[in-house]
Amino acid sequence: MFSNNLLMALDESCVLPFSRLANAIHRHGAKLFAQLFHPGREILSSVDGLIPVAFAPSAVPNERFHIMPRPMTAGLIEEVIAGYGSAARYLAEAGYDGVEVVASHGYLPAQFLNPRVNLRTDDFGGDFERRLRFVRQVISEIREQAVGIAVGLRLSGAEMDAEGLTEAEVLEAATAMAKDVDYLSVTAGTSASLGGSVHIVPPMGLEHAYVAPLGAAIKAVSCVPIIVTGRINQPQIAEQVIARGEADLCGMTRALICDPALGSKALAGKLDDIRACIACNQACIGRAHKDLGISCIQHPESGRELQFSDLPPVSRHKRIIVAGGGPAGMKAAAVAAARGHEVMLYEAARELGGQARLARRLPGREEFGGIIGNLEREMSLAGVSVVRGEKVTRDLVRAQRPDTVILATGARPHVPKLEGLVGGHVVTAWDVLEDRVNVGPSVTIADWRADWIGLGLAERLARDGCAVTLCVNAAMAGETLQLYTRNHYVGRLHKLGVTVRCHSRLFGGDEETLFFQDTLSEEPIILENVDTLVLALGHEAQDSLERELAGLDLELLPIGDCVQPRTAEEAVFEGLQAGWKI
Repeated sequence: MFSNNLLMALDESCVLPFSRLANAIHRHGAKLFAQLFHPGREILSSVDGLIPVAFAPSAVPNERFHIMPRPMTAGLIEEVIAGYGSAARYLAEAGYDGVEVVASHGYLPAQFLNPRVNLRTDDFGGDFERRLRFVRQVISEIREQAVGIAVGLRLSGAEMDAEGLTEAEVLEAATAMAKDVDYLSVTAGTSASLGGSVHIVPPMGLEHAYVAPLGAAIKAVSCVPIIVTGRINQPQIAEQVIARGEADLCGMTRALICDPALGSKALAGKLDDIRACIACNQACIGRAHKDLGISCIQHPESGRELQFSDLPPVSRHKRIIVAGGGPAGMKAAAVAAARGHEVMLYEAARELGGQARLARRLPGREEFGGIIGNLEREMSLAGVSVVRGEKVTRDLVRAQRPDTVILATGARPHVPKLEGLVGGHVVTAWDVLEDRVNVGPSVTIADWRADWIGLGLAERLARDGCAVTLCVNAAMAGETLQLYTRNHYVGRLHKLGVTVRCHSRLFGGDEETLFFQDTLSEEPIILENVDTLVLALGHEAQDSLERELAGLDLELLPIGDCVQPRTAEEAVFEGLQAGWKI
């Protein structure tokens, strides 16, 4: 079976490329382990895009991907077990220091462990010992074929799903398996359901290190070292987990995509210089789910190292003004100054951050404000001069005489003219988030973008006691968000009793009645007794400065939302490009 976007260890041809990777890592004094993964029924696509035949212990359907798997024959089980062993052997030949069997997240080994998924009556199903046999034989096969390397086992401490493995069931399995492995790696969740899959790459709405208590429970019954992974984005958090005795090691993935130098900075005691991951999931797992190379909205150099590896020093020092202190402007300023240019950033508001300042005012999105602090630190280290509370004008540019002006003036809310809504209580999302208005007890949100703004506003207003209807001009609320993030926040709205209406296009209204149109049937949707309509209808480019500066003898570089309103990912990336090219 072949899958997309996975490194494969199927035959001897993999040894040479894997050995090059191992040698490169060993030169830095680090160890290299590989995770051995088989999804079982948790498979959605194949290399040619056709729906593959998925195999599992029994014909128990997958809820998330709607897959009805084919039960594995005894012969296929033996073949898969042998495959684990041969893959480990190839990796050992390549110089890897260890392998980790992925029995977490409802994947194939976990399917054998789960009595609600494994309905077999042969040697690999039934009572606990027989359900454990597959994992035990996999470990034994690896030990036999790959002598001398470390072998670990990854488990979800709880699969966080009604049909998933419970904490008690995982504890029993961990206790039984501990003597067969060198360590246990603990995470949470399952791929089998929408709610359980949120924990595969948990978004910022979940607490830091929330998996640690599951690790502590397994550590209490285990005789081997325990690794805990999940929402650990800073060395300080990892140290706290270890100090509390909840784990012996902590795993980080997104944290190292966001700041590849995290380890060296921590070793040097430069904790303030670490660019902390904010768990937005947008450019890492979000891009991976689109079959794109991973990156980071805060550090777009990740995944683009061949293009943006060594920062090129400038051949001619220029005087640069950056107009706008949102993510695009801050990134451009930091990169240009780090290359040796003289950079002055002007922000019309008293506070940097642009729309990130608004994002952090939403429940569960507070951590998004971390992008502001991280980029401020980058600017400070690069020597950028920052002026707050002053707007860039033609006169200011004439007085400063820069060589280049980077235009990062952002966007403003889009407020269309709608029939009958002039006299009603109509406000924008920005009005609500900046506490400029009072909303009534019955609120409808017109959400055109289907992103975090509509979801976050609905949760904030519901928590304030409002009866909230979220009308989304999309097939689902949060449609443009990465799916784990979307599912987490949609679940929060359900618990709060928010009414969600999809395929809803705002048409007009009067003081108490709103008119929407179903975008599929074109039938009217009428909402009565509405006190406040909140518009989350996207943004318009704030591009007037570009026209104001036209005709001056200087270079103009517009970036971010003032070119076209998009997301922080595009803004920061265009900031990197601008700072790199000048």
